Amino acid sequence: MKKVQLGNSDLTVSEIGLGCMSLGTNEKKAQEIIEAALEEGINYFDTADLYDFGENEKIVGQALKNVRDDIIIATKVGNRWNESKDGWSWDPSKDYIKEAVKQSLHRLQTDYIDLYQLHGGTIDDPIDETIQAFEELKTEGLIRHYGISSIRPNVIREYTKESNIVTVMMQYSMLDRRPEEAALPLLEQNGISAVTRGSVAKGLLSDQFRNKLSEKGFLDYTQEELKDILPLLKEKLASSRSLEEVALQYNLAHPAVASVVTGASSVEQVRANARAVNQQSLSREEVALIQKLTKANQYSDHR
Repeated sequence: MKKVQLGNSDLTVSEIGLGCMSLGTNEKKAQEIIEAALEEGINYFDTADLYDFGENEKIVGQALKNVRDDIIIATKVGNRWNESKDGWSWDPSKDYIKEAVKQSLHRLQTDYIDLYQLHGGTIDDPIDETIQAFEELKTEGLIRHYGISSIRPNVIREYTKESNIVTVMMQYSMLDRRPEEAALPLLEQNGISAVTRGSVAKGLLSDQFRNKLSEKGFLDYTQEELKDILPLLKEKLASSRSLEEVALQYNLAHPAVASVVTGASSVEQVRANARAVNQQSLSREEVALIQKLTKANQYSDHR
């Protein structure tokens, strides 16, 4: 599995990362999925303190503790569960971040977090204070590097300008090309890596796309448009391979993208995703064809 440097950091990650949110709470099954990922050469595992009230971090930490020095653990902070656990609030304050990291470290059974990410963010946040919290955690050795998980261009610009982030996690796919307008070029210019999620667009960019169609459509695509476009993508680009493979390779074709984070609820899914990223990259002509067949969507809010 090819490894790529994250931004200007000393972290190198596999071109595909395991998004751990979909692991569930069955420890045995989760362990099997994580072990399969390790066997496939995946070294990048992404979780968050929000997932399953922290149980996800516990499961990930337990499964990876014996290979800790060989892998990259990324987790996230900022969403704060209320006492009744039926909702959460947004808290990007320095005090909360510095308290929350201790809980994540404990659940993950580790002394440090490789990549600590702000799990969202708005332009109205106390951004200077948030950055200060991450910088102090770096100095204290509790985290190695930090990033943000955001699709908001105005927030991404602010952190790119004011902080030492090494990554931005964002939704990106052939059907959601919004990052191409400004976010990805900005990251590339500043030596910051994009880590992508949502690359198969809720299953629409898979060979089972007909079962995933909804009356709601997807973003600015109507259901009727998807009925036309998806078979065309399959015919023109995925006649001899899966549409999932084309979807993952489309993400990796952008020079700003270091790794594609995909969830997996089975061992078979992990192995299929790993095979997909190990296949031949898309040619320039194939990328151009995809961009001709799909929309160059743009963000309408938070610009």
